[in-house]
Amino acid sequence: MGERSAKGGAGARTGGGASPSGGASGHLLAGVRVLNLASVGPAARAGRWLADYGAEVVNVGAVPARGSVQITPVFHAYSGHRGMRRILLDLKADHGRETFLRMAERADVVIESFRPGVTDRLGVGFEAVRARNPKIVYCSTTGFGQSGPSSQWAGHDLDYLAVGGYLAVGEPGARGNPALPGATLADSAGGGMHAVIAILAALVKGEGAYLDVSVADGVLSLMSLAVDEYLATGSEPGYQHSMTSGRYACYGTYQTGDGRWLAVAAIEPKFWANFCRLLGLEKWAAHQTDDAVQEQVREDIAAALAGRDRDSWVAILSGSDTCVAPVLTVAELTEDPQYRSRDAFVAAVHPEHGELRQTAPLLAGMVRSELSYQLPAGTHSTQLLLEAGFTEAEIKELLAEGTVA
Repeated sequence: MGERSAKGGAGARTGGGASPSGGASGHLLAGVRVLNLASVGPAARAGRWLADYGAEVVNVGAVPARGSVQITPVFHAYSGHRGMRRILLDLKADHGRETFLRMAERADVVIESFRPGVTDRLGVGFEAVRARNPKIVYCSTTGFGQSGPSSQWAGHDLDYLAVGGYLAVGEPGARGNPALPGATLADSAGGGMHAVIAILAALVKGEGAYLDVSVADGVLSLMSLAVDEYLATGSEPGYQHSMTSGRYACYGTYQTGDGRWLAVAAIEPKFWANFCRLLGLEKWAAHQTDDAVQEQVREDIAAALAGRDRDSWVAILSGSDTCVAPVLTVAELTEDPQYRSRDAFVAAVHPEHGELRQTAPLLAGMVRSELSYQLPAGTHSTQLLLEAGFTEAEIKELLAEGTVA
C-alpha cells in the first residue's frame, strides 16, 4: 500500500490523497484508498467500517439517467456517507468505464455488490481492473457467492439467515414460527464484517486478490458451533436444543413488574447461584441443567421478577455477578449511561439541516478524535478526477456529456 504510493507507476496517487476521515498517521488505514460501487447492504457497511478506520472511501454511484447531469439527493439519513466522498459515473458508457478504470489505477481496494457477472459485462470486473493495477484487492460481495445454484438468487438479510441455519435454532416466535431477529445480522456480521476481514487480510499480504464474499457463507461461519455439533454427533440442533437456544431457564428473557424485560444469561454455575440467591430461589441453584424442572424454574423466576420494575432489578442484579442486563429499547440505549460515557453518539453536520445526532464508531482501534462528522453535499467529482490524473479539459468534457456527475 504505502510502497505503491511512494514509488509511482500503477497504483500511485498524485495530490490530494488525504483521507476525508483525517488521513493522520494515527489511523490504522490511513493512506488506503477504496472505490466502493455499493450504496446499500453489506458492501456499503464494509465501506463504512473501512472509512471509520481511516481509509479514504470514494462511493461510486450511477448517473440517474443516461446523458443527464441532474444529481439525485445524497442519502443523508444514516451515517453511510459520513466522512466519505462521492462521484457518479455512467459505467455503461465507454468514457464512464474508462474513467472508473483510471481511478482504479490509484486505488488499493474495489468493492462491488452487483450480481455475479455484471461487473465483467460492464468492463469493470476484476480482470479489467487488475490489468490496470496488479495489486488491487477486488471484493465482490453478494448474497450467495459467485458460484453455485443459488448464486443468481435475489435475497435480503432474512433469506441468508434462513439458509445459514440461524432461523432454525433459538426460540420460536409467538406462532411457533422462526422468530425474526429484529436486526440485519447477516448483512452486518455475515457480509459487511466478513468483507472487511477479507480485505484487511489481502492488504496485509500486499499482492492483490479477488475476494468472493458471500453473505450466506458468512452466516454459515457464525453457525459453526451448531453445525459442527451435528456433523460430529448426528444430533440436529433446533429450538430450545442447547444452553444458548432456550433449553434452560438460566438463559432467556423475563418480563418485570412494569412490563419491561430483563435478559438473563447466567451460564456459569456461580452466576446462576448468585441469581437464585438474590431472587430468593436458592432451591433451584443445584438444578440449573435439570431438564425435568425447567418449566417450574421459569415460572418461579417470572413470578419473582414480576414483583419489581425492571430498573429496580437492574440495580439489584446487574452489578452482583449474575449476568443480567436490561433489554433496552432503541430510544433508551441512546441515553444509556454506559454508551454516553463512551461518547457513542455525536453531532454530524448535515449540509442542509445542520447538526444531526448519529452513532459514532466504537470499534477498537478507531481514532475517534480525528474522524470527520461532516455529511457530504452533492458529489466530489472534479476533485476526485484531478487526483486520478485527469486534466481540467477532460473533466469538463466528461461532465458536459453526462458520463460523470
